[in-house]
Amino acid sequence: MMPQTILITGGTGKFGRKFVEHFAEEGWQVLFTSTNQDKADILIKELKNQDKVAFFIADLTQPEAAIQLVQNMNISGYKVNHLVNNARSLEFLQTDALGQASRDDFMAEYLMDVVVPYELSVALFNMQPEPLKTITNIGSQYGIVAANPHLYDNPKKSSPIQYGVAKAALMHLTKELAVRFVMNNIRVNCIAYGGVEGRVDDAFKARYAKLSPSRKMLAENDIIGPLELLISDSARAINGQTIQADDGWTLW
Repeated sequence: MMPQTILITGGTGKFGRKFVEHFAEEGWQVLFTSTNQDKADILIKELKNQDKVAFFIADLTQPEAAIQLVQNMNISGYKVNHLVNNARSLEFLQTDALGQASRDDFMAEYLMDVVVPYELSVALFNMQPEPLKTITNIGSQYGIVAANPHLYDNPKKSSPIQYGVAKAALMHLTKELAVRFVMNNIRVNCIAYGGVEGRVDDAFKARYAKLSPSRKMLAENDIIGPLELLISDSARAINGQTIQADDGWTLW
C-alpha cells in the first residue's frame, strides 16, 4: 500500500502508540493528537522516522476542537487520507462504591467515544472530502457483549457500564456515517478489539484465558492487522461494518 497520510487521535495511549509506530515505520505521513505535550515529545523521540510524524495538542472534548484541529492541519499543509478515531480517557470510567456511574461520567464517556468521533469525521468530510478515504473507529468487544462478571475481582467497579454502552453506540455511528459518506467514496468501519496484554497482572490474564476460546489475550502487535486491512484498497467492499478482532471472545 502506497504511503499516505493518516490521523490517529489519542496517539500517546496504549493503542495509539502502536499505530503511530507502525505507520511511521511504513513510511506514511503520520499525524496524531494528544492532550499531553510531554508524552507526545517522548513518543516522537522514540520513533525512527521522526520526520514523517507530527502531532497536535488537542482536547477534542472541548467545543469546536475538532473543527480547529482540521483547520490547523490544513494550515500546516496536511490532507488526511485515513482517520483513526482512537482517543479515550480513563477519567470518565469512574464509579461509586456500588459500581454505579454518575451522570457526568456517563455523559463524558459518551462524549469521548461517540460525539468526538462524529464531530471529527464530519469536520474532515466538510473541509477536505476528496482526500479522505477511510474512517476507522476503535471499539471494543464490550460494545457487542456485556462484561463477563467472572473476569473481575469486583465486576461492578472494574467494568464501568458507561464504557460498553458508549462502544455499542460507536458501532451504530459507524453504520450511519458509512451511509452518509459512501457517495463520496469514503468508507467507515469499526474494530471491536478484545483484551490486550500489557496493563494487567498474571491473575487477570489467567481468568481471561479461562473465558476465551483461544485461552489467551491479544498481544499488542495483534492490533495492527485489522486496521491495516480496513484502510487498504483491498477492503473496499467492507463498509459500515464492525470487525470483531477479539480472538473469539464474543463467540460464546
